[in-house]
Amino acid sequence: MNRQTAPPVSPTCSLLPPEETSGSQLGGGPMAAEAAAASPNGPGTDGAGAGAEGKKGGVVIVGPPPPPPPVVRQERETWSRQMDFIMSCVGFAVGLGNVWRFPYLCYKNGGGVFLIPYLLIVFVGGVPIFFLEISLGQFMKAGSINVWNIAPLFKGLGYASMVIVFFCNTYYIMVLAWAFYYLIKSFSSQLPWSSCGNPWNTNSCVDAFSLHQCNNASGNATVAGSNLTCAHVAQARSPIIEFWENKVLNISSGLDDPGQINWELLLCLMAVWLLIYFCVWKGVKSTGKIVYFTATFPYVVLIILLVRGVTLPGAYNGIMYYIKPDWSKLEEAQVWIDAGTQVFFSYAIGLGALTALGSYNRFNNDCYKDAFVLALINSGTSFFAGFVVFSILGFMAAEQSVDISQVAESGPGLAFIAYPKAVSLMPVAPLWAGLFFFMLLLLGLDSQFVGVEGFVTGILDLFPGKYEHRYKREIAVALCCLLCFIIDISMVTQGGMYVFQLFDYYSASGMTLLWQAFWECMVVSWVYGADRFMDDIARMIGYRPLPWMKWCWSFITPCVCMGIFLFHLVNYKALTYNNTYVYPWWGEVIGWCLALSSMLCIPLSVAYKLFRAKGSFAQRWARLTSPVWGSHHLEYMAPDVKPLGSLSPASDDDKVIIFESVM
Repeated sequence: MNRQTAPPVSPTCSLLPPEETSGSQLGGGPMAAEAAAASPNGPGTDGAGAGAEGKKGGVVIVGPPPPPPPVVRQERETWSRQMDFIMSCVGFAVGLGNVWRFPYLCYKNGGGVFLIPYLLIVFVGGVPIFFLEISLGQFMKAGSINVWNIAPLFKGLGYASMVIVFFCNTYYIMVLAWAFYYLIKSFSSQLPWSSCGNPWNTNSCVDAFSLHQCNNASGNATVAGSNLTCAHVAQARSPIIEFWENKVLNISSGLDDPGQINWELLLCLMAVWLLIYFCVWKGVKSTGKIVYFTATFPYVVLIILLVRGVTLPGAYNGIMYYIKPDWSKLEEAQVWIDAGTQVFFSYAIGLGALTALGSYNRFNNDCYKDAFVLALINSGTSFFAGFVVFSILGFMAAEQSVDISQVAESGPGLAFIAYPKAVSLMPVAPLWAGLFFFMLLLLGLDSQFVGVEGFVTGILDLFPGKYEHRYKREIAVALCCLLCFIIDISMVTQGGMYVFQLFDYYSASGMTLLWQAFWECMVVSWVYGADRFMDDIARMIGYRPLPWMKWCWSFITPCVCMGIFLFHLVNYKALTYNNTYVYPWWGEVIGWCLALSSMLCIPLSVAYKLFRAKGSFAQRWARLTSPVWGSHHLEYMAPDVKPLGSLSPASDDDKVIIFESVM
């Protein structure tokens, strides 16, 4: 290992961000303090006055030199056990999308044949970026913003991920509030959405009807077993739909009609936010314990529901509808786009939370193995949940004598319309409804509080030694939850569903996540260097990962991300609600502002840093892309080198050491 003694700091390896290295390269950070403490004469002297007198610029300084600034070395919190990290990643990445989106996409895109494009994109896009984010956080020991000190010019990637995860934290919790509301309503002898005659029902509400009897009949024909005509049945509405739209949402006419606040829903929202706060406020030591329950219990409920589902009439037809392959679907571009979008959604890529979770790992943790284990759990859960969902939907289709395609739903339609309707047809319906909504609540709960954890980690990393307070973390979490709650109030009004869908469609859409993932790969592989990062990973885990990872980061994954991104952009469609309400133009403008607020962070921050820097473009680029290392890199990456503070004053070793072979 080569060492240099001049200049003090290499132009390719700084200890402070580029914007802080003008003038003295050592600035005033903790590493500078160590260097100053190691100086034989202390800071502020030129070497002439080591005792009571010293000279500086021709002026005699009487008295002892000023004491060196104290070296404050803050150890980053780590997981109590490595299983805490695994469970937290499972809780965050395995969420509602695995249960309500993957099964629907699987049946819609050719059943079992959908697994071919899905698994292909998992290996060329999902796993490589999943591993990249976790290993980057573990290597840099920082949250989603400071982790990009690996290439400070692109720190806008961190700000972009913070914006995205903030928007996700804001609107995602509404699903938890709805699930909590349904869970409370499940504690009754008769489910309120199982029948008409309630205050929120209209004259069009019909408890049970069969549309198949009217397929070839006139409008005046009477439906068997009732006094309804086919004309009446065509206009009839299910009690579960009226419960959802008239009671839960009490939906208004449009985005421009916010209406009144639903106070019951507001109380549910407040309760869920309080639950989130007390899960996160003490950091990963407590979060790592909570996820053992929130991440594992949904699997218990899924198994119970599967056992119950497969014993119901019609379950076999539902499961076969789910997995029966339709090979012709592979020729459709939309199938491949759906597979790519689902992978990026379900793997929680681009949100910065995986980076924050990885930063709490031990430096030598085998994150490469963890990435494959977590990918297997994530995708396996999605596939397993499909059997649960379609066994129940098959039963519901058999009960109503309709095709399964008429009852299959995705997203909130599955969680709050199709599945509640199915459990209302079962014996002991309140029990199964309570189990289902409790599972939904837990699936979303750990995703939510890990997202909040990632956001708060990024904020606190910006001020590592500032604003020290005994309850700094608790205050930061409280402010984050309070701000999100205030924004959420707009979503518990009568027009709240329109606001929710605006956030869901634009702020954390496929385009924003794909844009983020593309730039993450480009910066690590082409700015910092893919081979260089592979060496860093080898120093952490003790061996080099397969070259496949490097090839994916450098070529394959960016192409996949940009290809799907351009497809989304070319095939963009205006946002609608329930295929009937079209959002006004100003609503779309708000939506694009939400999307661009994260996407523009990257180019704008690059342009700003280059503009503020001095020198030629090549000099600016070289300086702004030089990594900013933390003190742990000296400890872990060069164990044979003495700490700066322990170097002998009489030797030449009191200079800043440059690691040419590593950094």
